Amino acid sequence: MSKKKYKAHAARYEKMNYRRTGNSGLLLPELSLGLWHNFGLNDDFKNARNLLKCAFDNGITHFDLANNYGPPYGAAESTFGKILKKDFRKYRDELIISSKAGYDMWDGPYGDFGSKKYLTASLDQSLKRMNLDYVDIFYHHRPDYDTPLEETMGTLDLMVRQGKALYVGISNYEPERAAQAFKILKELGTPCLIHQPRYNMMDCWVEDGLLDLIEQEGVGAIAFSPLAQGTLTDKYLNGFPDDSRAVKDGRYLNTDQVNEKLTKIKALNKIALERNQSLAQMAIAWILKDQRITSVLIGASKTEQILDSLKAIDNTSFSDEELTKIKTVLQ
Repeated sequence: MSKKKYKAHAARYEKMNYRRTGNSGLLLPELSLGLWHNFGLNDDFKNARNLLKCAFDNGITHFDLANNYGPPYGAAESTFGKILKKDFRKYRDELIISSKAGYDMWDGPYGDFGSKKYLTASLDQSLKRMNLDYVDIFYHHRPDYDTPLEETMGTLDLMVRQGKALYVGISNYEPERAAQAFKILKELGTPCLIHQPRYNMMDCWVEDGLLDLIEQEGVGAIAFSPLAQGTLTDKYLNGFPDDSRAVKDGRYLNTDQVNEKLTKIKALNKIALERNQSLAQMAIAWILKDQRITSVLIGASKTEQILDSLKAIDNTSFSDEELTKIKTVLQ
């Protein structure tokens, strides 16, 4: 007897708001799902499937990957490819699937940064792992100051002309370099669709010129790490849970970093509760209050976390008093 096939929720598009990506024709959901964690080889495959289904059932149409998401490198794309085949093949034209290259991926001089050699090989590998003909968005993942920007951007343009990507973007580029990249891509005839920077209440570097630039150039923005690796949640208010990232994996967040920010976290949590939001919901809403932001990239290890994050879009308005309180805490 065959297992029941996945059928997406009929009212999924009523549950989500969509924003235009810069000046383009593409709409993205206000929340997108990132596959940086929880889709590796040692992660639970059934849980990974459930995360993607939960996201799509609630109108999250955009799944964001990169070549080296895992572990090991490539594993998240391979996992995603299997789930796509099992559950989402008939929904392919309702999905925005993105990938990236720019960080270390394989040994030797051709497995990192921004050369034409690396980016071309990397996207070909990504397409094979996901069993796709094309990705919707392909990003250069970080600036490479040793490779001419014309070579890197020219390769992105080539990928669109070859039909391997519909749109291209950049990630982690500071304003000056981003402006140069936008100019080159525009002259090539493949305008930059979107910029993916790190942005959250604890890390507001994009407010020093980048958001003004993308508005001026008609480029979209999708913010990653909106919860600052979990610090902008109620997870650490009363100690360190054994299964938390600060305890299990100290590469991106450790207990000392959380303790340094604990006073601010508690003060922000109080403001969130006054807004009838969790701290995580307020942190996401705080980013979405700016219309220049197209989407916020969330991660999740449980479906409950996706459902909790979705409530953020119900209230993305802040009073002047609330903004002043938040600014005071963050100073």
